[in-house]
Amino acid sequence: MSATNQGTEPGSTTAPAPAHPPKPKRTKLPPIDPGFHYHPLRKAIHVICVIVFFLLPLSNLMRIDIPRQRFYFFGYELWISEFSILFFSMMFMMFVVAAMAILWGRVYCGYFCPQMIFSEASLSLERWLQRTVDTYVNWNAPKRLLLAKALFYLIAGVASTILAFVFISYFVEPKDLLHRLLSFDIKTAGGIAGAATTLLTLLDFLFLRQRFCTTVCPYGYLQGMLTDDHTLLVHYRDPDHECIECKKCIRVCHMDIDIRNSPYQIECVGCGECIDACNDILAKLGKQGLIHYVWGENGERLGTGDRTWFQKIGLRDSKRVVVLLVLMFYAAGLFTALSMRHAVLVQIAPVRATLYRLDKDGVVYNTFRLKAANRSSHQQTVVLQIDGLPGTHFVSFENAGVLNPGQTLEHDFEIAAPPAAALPPGVNHFRLVSRAGNEHDSFDETFITPFQDTR
Repeated sequence: MSATNQGTEPGSTTAPAPAHPPKPKRTKLPPIDPGFHYHPLRKAIHVICVIVFFLLPLSNLMRIDIPRQRFYFFGYELWISEFSILFFSMMFMMFVVAAMAILWGRVYCGYFCPQMIFSEASLSLERWLQRTVDTYVNWNAPKRLLLAKALFYLIAGVASTILAFVFISYFVEPKDLLHRLLSFDIKTAGGIAGAATTLLTLLDFLFLRQRFCTTVCPYGYLQGMLTDDHTLLVHYRDPDHECIECKKCIRVCHMDIDIRNSPYQIECVGCGECIDACNDILAKLGKQGLIHYVWGENGERLGTGDRTWFQKIGLRDSKRVVVLLVLMFYAAGLFTALSMRHAVLVQIAPVRATLYRLDKDGVVYNTFRLKAANRSSHQQTVVLQIDGLPGTHFVSFENAGVLNPGQTLEHDFEIAAPPAAALPPGVNHFRLVSRAGNEHDSFDETFITPFQDTR
């Protein structure tokens, strides 16, 4: 008997054993709604940021005018002499960015950063030009590629010039800068700065792009120090091993990383593109996405959990509450400093090179110096009034001065006390009151008469 028939009865038949065990049948689930998409939100915010970027310097809402030594901040024209308010304003904006990093992680990088916005726009333009040329131009592949590159370089050059103009407008008056641009000025500081910025912007568009975020920008490294267990992260979780290895999350990532490796990769800017990609693919298979915004590596997903409203927006511990309170205190202090600031700065001081001057008719003169600076964008009239010194009057001064926007006035004037004023000898205290529009200041001064009655 052969070995193949051992253990079988004669005449019996045995079915051959299958080569592989049968695969379990998978139940195909119906597609589900992928949920909220972050890509349209990001692009809408990008458009708003670009509009703000153009409007701020061109409308003087926020601009540092270096030649005129002015800082325009939402309707206020601050002078370089007001350094304390300038420093306060800049520190407030820096603290806002740091507070955003503590509460919401890299949200600034992914949603508001100009470098990221224009880098993504550059990549999208290059890809769109390549697809358009491939579709409508009937040339061979190398020529189509060359045409697409030439068109991209041309558009990038024009865009670099425009963006450099807007950027330099933050530091030089736009009309003056436009004149320099049209005259191809590369001799003055403004012209050289504009040309250099144009070249750097073009090189950024063509070669650097998102590499700036991982090689030059310090914010990503700062974020690593500010992150804690409650910071908003983009995190991959797959407890049931449902990842189908489609790798679309990698293909859509602008930073060319695999979010599945770690949520703490320095390259991750928290844009959420991988979240949309994973949700879209797995929704077609009837499953939930595996990548989400979470509050810390072990925290719950954004918008879920039984939490109060302030915890849902990121205020999840005492540290964040303190950060918010400090930010509010900072904002209140800045608002108070700006509201107490006078549009017209008036300073009055006595000139004591000579204590007084006495003419032959017995009239006593004291000299004072007026300094007035119009820090507003409108013409202002400064009016002076003598209070507490009866019988005196201004000499060769109409007690009013007209100041154009940005103008500074420095003027010496005299106050005369005729014998009829009957001022006591010695030091007489009085007050000079200045008015400019709805603003007024008072200055305590002294009027000196002869210490012995010479009349």
